[in-house]
Amino acid sequence: MTRLKLYQTPEHDCPYLSDREAVTQFLEPSSKPSIEIYTHLSQFGFRRSGDHIYRPSCPDCKACQAIRLKVTDVKLSRSQKRCLKAAAHLKFIHIPAVDSDEHYGLYERYINCRHKDGDMYPATRDLYRSFLLSAWANTHFMEIRIDKKLIACAVYDQLNDGLSAIYCYFDPDYSNLSLGKLAILKEIETTHELALDYLYLGYQIDECDKMNYKTQIKPAQRFVDMQWQLTD
Repeated sequence: MTRLKLYQTPEHDCPYLSDREAVTQFLEPSSKPSIEIYTHLSQFGFRRSGDHIYRPSCPDCKACQAIRLKVTDVKLSRSQKRCLKAAAHLKFIHIPAVDSDEHYGLYERYINCRHKDGDMYPATRDLYRSFLLSAWANTHFMEIRIDKKLIACAVYDQLNDGLSAIYCYFDPDYSNLSLGKLAILKEIETTHELALDYLYLGYQIDECDKMNYKTQIKPAQRFVDMQWQLTD
């Protein structure tokens, strides 16, 4: 960590809490970190967006907390087991990240239907590429298909100690399958299969209702005061 160049932004509008200002710490943008460095930074609460690795560094607010699962400790609830059972007819295909019309079309529909109030709306191909794709991050897509039809995609990076769940987009017509929840459950399975320890889920903000699905899988760990702490 002492050899890495880290920078901080000036205060800017918080993208999650409208009444607050935010400061972001990020790795020097021109660097192309190795997976070893990326793994190390993830262990200190950092996150990837496109080619950038960052974490919140707000002096007066600690609402954003990195969250991860130690997959061998996860205890699925009855509803989570039912979600997996209901997906028995789906196909889960893991591929290297791709920039295809099929995937962008699904992403565009998801953003424009479900996130009209967010900073990713309206969806564009350039935003798709700059958010999800990276030349060095060992990024994979977990396609979820009914027969040949792509209905969801979970984007994740493979680190040395686990998987980092980057994003999930899906066809709103199949919302009854709880595809966001299903993606996390299948990423837990994938982490197990790869004999890795952790699934990193990004940031949890308890005041942000859209993020609270992350707290439904237990037990979880949060990065608080520069250490990972087990939550209830």
